[in-house]
Amino acid sequence: MATEKPSTGTQSAQPVSAGDSDFTAALYSRVSTNNGQDPQVQLRELREYCRRRGWKVAGDYVDVGISGAKERRPELDRLLGDAHRRKFDAVVVWRFDRFARSVSHLLRALETFRSLGIEFVSLSEQVDTSTPTGKMTFTVLGAVAELERSLIAERVRAGLRNARAKGRRLGRPRRVLDPAEIAKLRTQGASWRAIGAALGVAPATALQRLSGTFNKPRAREGAK
Repeated sequence: MATEKPSTGTQSAQPVSAGDSDFTAALYSRVSTNNGQDPQVQLRELREYCRRRGWKVAGDYVDVGISGAKERRPELDRLLGDAHRRKFDAVVVWRFDRFARSVSHLLRALETFRSLGIEFVSLSEQVDTSTPTGKMTFTVLGAVAELERSLIAERVRAGLRNARAKGRRLGRPRRVLDPAEIAKLRTQGASWRAIGAALGVAPATALQRLSGTFNKPRAREGAK
């Protein structure tokens, strides 16, 4: 029987036998700092959970000294890569905030796991997507996130309608170009491309401002 090896946060996942079941689980833990925080505190509970369920531990994925605000983490990235390679059947974490930086981040990960046929367990929140109750919780979380996105979109649209009703111009402010400045640069021998770059506009825009007309063939010729 293989024995468990303490994880340092960067070592490869070590297969560990836990019971007679062929069902395997990946354990993910994260601590924000190296100062007094031990990921083994989380891992012990995760291993005990898997032992009770009769699941084999496929490996430990431990991020040490990584802020929860960061979506990209070395060990989390490795876990997601192994998930796509179907190296395990479930992901077990101690708490949501140890795994995901936000509800939207959590839902994206759970959607990925569901598409791959991988279950997700969070001990503290008692969420297990392999059970009917866990599936219902995931559905509720997804509905809440979708409602939040819809409310934000509606607030943006309402703000735009209010701004238009008050006569406000929306979008990027229009750049004011001085025809005299354009003419001066032109008489100095600058090309339309150089003039556009100097003024921060397209060559055709500078030409249009000076002549009052917009002639695409002429603008292309002048931009050479």
